[in-house]
Amino acid sequence: MRINMKNGFLPISKEDMREAGIDQLDFVYVCGDAYVDHPSFGHAIISRLLEAHGYKVGIIAQPDWHDKESINILGEPRLGFLVSAGNMDSMVNHYSVSKKRRQSDAFTPGGVMGKRPDYATVVYCNLIRQTYKHKPIIIGGIEASLRRLAHYDYWSNKLKRSILLDSGADIISYGMGEHSIIEIADALDSGLDIKDITFIDGTVYKTRKREDIYDAIELPHYEALLADKKEYAKSFYVQYSNTDPFVAKRLFETYDGKMFVVQNPPSKPLTQSEMDQVYSLPYMRTYHPSYEEAGGVPAIEEVKFSLVSNRGCYGGCSFCALTFHQGRIIQTRSHESILAEANQIVWEPDFKGYIHDVGGPTANFRAPACDKQLTKGVCPHKQCLFPQPCKNLKVDHKDYLSLLRKLRQLPNVKKVFIRSGIRFDYLIYDEDRTFLRELCEHHVSGQLKVAPEHISNAVLEKMGKPSVEVYKKFVKAYKDMNEKLGKKQYLVPYLMSSHPGSTLKEAVELAEFLRDLGYMPEQVQDFYPTPSTISTCMYYTGLDPRTMEPVYVAVNPHEKAMQRALIQYRNPKNYDLVEEALTKAGRTDLIGFDKHCLIRPRREHSFDRNGAKNDRGNNSHRSSSKNDRDNFHSKNSVKNDRRTVTSGSRKKITASGNNQQNTGAKKKKTIRNIHKKK
Repeated sequence: MRINMKNGFLPISKEDMREAGIDQLDFVYVCGDAYVDHPSFGHAIISRLLEAHGYKVGIIAQPDWHDKESINILGEPRLGFLVSAGNMDSMVNHYSVSKKRRQSDAFTPGGVMGKRPDYATVVYCNLIRQTYKHKPIIIGGIEASLRRLAHYDYWSNKLKRSILLDSGADIISYGMGEHSIIEIADALDSGLDIKDITFIDGTVYKTRKREDIYDAIELPHYEALLADKKEYAKSFYVQYSNTDPFVAKRLFETYDGKMFVVQNPPSKPLTQSEMDQVYSLPYMRTYHPSYEEAGGVPAIEEVKFSLVSNRGCYGGCSFCALTFHQGRIIQTRSHESILAEANQIVWEPDFKGYIHDVGGPTANFRAPACDKQLTKGVCPHKQCLFPQPCKNLKVDHKDYLSLLRKLRQLPNVKKVFIRSGIRFDYLIYDEDRTFLRELCEHHVSGQLKVAPEHISNAVLEKMGKPSVEVYKKFVKAYKDMNEKLGKKQYLVPYLMSSHPGSTLKEAVELAEFLRDLGYMPEQVQDFYPTPSTISTCMYYTGLDPRTMEPVYVAVNPHEKAMQRALIQYRNPKNYDLVEEALTKAGRTDLIGFDKHCLIRPRREHSFDRNGAKNDRGNNSHRSSSKNDRDNFHSKNSVKNDRRTVTSGSRKKITASGNNQQNTGAKKKKTIRNIHKKK
């Protein structure tokens, strides 16, 4: 039953309800994001899917949590409230890895920060409970999904309880939620009490009746987790091993000996026809017009001209929560579904000819890793790509290639980009280089972003990433292909500092690799311990939950800053940190004037404009020279960058590799020049 609003959006006010002839909504969806009716936003998918199944849904976006009346603007729903923090965990949305407050929020009108609370799911549920004490509350989205059982919370540095208990909600619809939300809605509509809805896959519920929990694995109780981090590491790995819908068991945790939080197995993956249905719902594909005056919602710009091709990821990166949220089984849309959406996009008035992305968590995964996954599930204790590709792995880009070719032929399309990430290891395992050729020829705009993350095999092993040799092989293949095509295109590697397993020694290895590569990244991601990842478990416990072996973890902010600075060692602002790191790592051989050195030693003295000597050794090094600043800000940093001082001149190696002598420029005051003047 489609709600026929004049503007096409779902109701956000009583006036909208009257216009649609609605006396009472079935569900009110409370969300931490602004209302954007686009399939890249979870609240849009869930609300439109419920609408397609005959339910009337209204949206309360970013309510004022200081005012309990803000939750009442649509009245009391017939069946219940749906609550989500939004497309991101509210704490990740609000804070950087250094726990500093971010300045803007792309999911808020005008990019304004501060329109949602910290721990938004909990706050919104408590707000609802102030007025509607017994109305069912169903929570979902990534914040609720990744906090569904006891979890380490980086921002408070505590092991928190299941969000189901802290929020006072009745049930969690975890994962992507399409199957479970319709089953919950139908159960409520049939008259079942929310407390009796304990049988739906993809949900977490709470109960005081231990005897009602059957065929389940009992996890260590919460008090044991607080007392011993080893218990948490063991518990986490049991959870990690039960994320597949075909083989996962029911799990439960005990709190205070009398409350049980029960996680049912995950929902089955969507079939292709179900995926097509989800993406064919009548989205408006933009933000609600009420936000126009504020300047719109910035997040739409990244997705407005992008196409979701797939879901799920079997890449198995330790720092990624996709295994917990979307699962490892790839789910894809048909070509017809994607082309139908593309045909909508290309006729938009502001479409400039560029499709920004065709992908998902991993763009070039367009099928399950092997045939058995669709009937028997994934291997609980083995990865598809790590440490070596499984012998059953199907490496094939033909379907993705075919899709991209069709998209390139659409009217008004100038270029189809791939921005959502290419798994370079999977690509390089494909002996047919057709995809690599067409990727370089048609789908890269000067730079291709890939994610090696690190180059130390000790760190890569903890990350669940392929060895550095695989990355080097890809770099060579990419370079050779571009040379063959006559294109000057570059790789931009995403790198991560301070991941568990990385000491200063490994951080120096990465700096040396970048030196030899001749590349200096403008941005570096420090490891961010977000809920429900293997890496976060390592960070909190100091143990690898897969092996229970100790893992080195850089927790001290100063050491983390040193590791980060080493990746950007050419930045003059990082000199002090780099020098300290090299000294502590026993690598003072990298401080000097030789071409292999990362930084030059401090100069004892400098001179002011009048030739007077300044004893400011601690400051004179900071810029190292104007050349350092030039090279740091240069887009293509210089391979083996070095500066040599001769008896009468200063030379530098430029990006083209040629020596340039600054003979025409004004001479810098040096000891020699000052003496000559005298």
